[in-house]
Amino acid sequence: MSKKKNDFSPNDFVVYPAHGVGKIVSIEKQEVAGFELELFVISFEKDKMTLRVPTTKATDAGLRALSSPDVVAHAMKTLKGKAKVKKAMWSRRAQEYEQKINSGDLIAIAEVVRDLHRADDQREQSYSERQLYEAAFERLTREIAAVAGNDETAAAEEIGSVLSSRAAAA
Repeated sequence: MSKKKNDFSPNDFVVYPAHGVGKIVSIEKQEVAGFELELFVISFEKDKMTLRVPTTKATDAGLRALSSPDVVAHAMKTLKGKAKVKKAMWSRRAQEYEQKINSGDLIAIAEVVRDLHRADDQREQSYSERQLYEAAFERLTREIAAVAGNDETAAAEEIGSVLSSRAAAA
């Protein structure tokens, strides 16, 4: 069930693909080039950033409600899977990972976390692998925390334990 523009209200948590979980702080009207626009004002506290998105363009921009608990469960199941690392060159893989992270799709983000996760006994990650992994891990953590109404520490521990149980089973 996708939400229409009027279904988002102040204090709702939403997901904006390029930035992850934010909170609608208000809906304001602003005059731009002689036209009155209605805008969602979305705060991304962690990034100390505020975004204004025209309400009419919000859905096209990929703004969505938080994932349902079913989607979260599917994302957690995805984390348990075996890493799928393509043989493509790193630059191409990195680009694909980046696209998945910025898609705003929780399952795609979980795939990046799964594929880039390294157990302690595995080879070191490159700097760029680590950056992508941390970005994906943070997005996943924030949304899972927001859906569960938990803090991010609890969500990060939950994700960490799923990843380490996978490593133990390997």
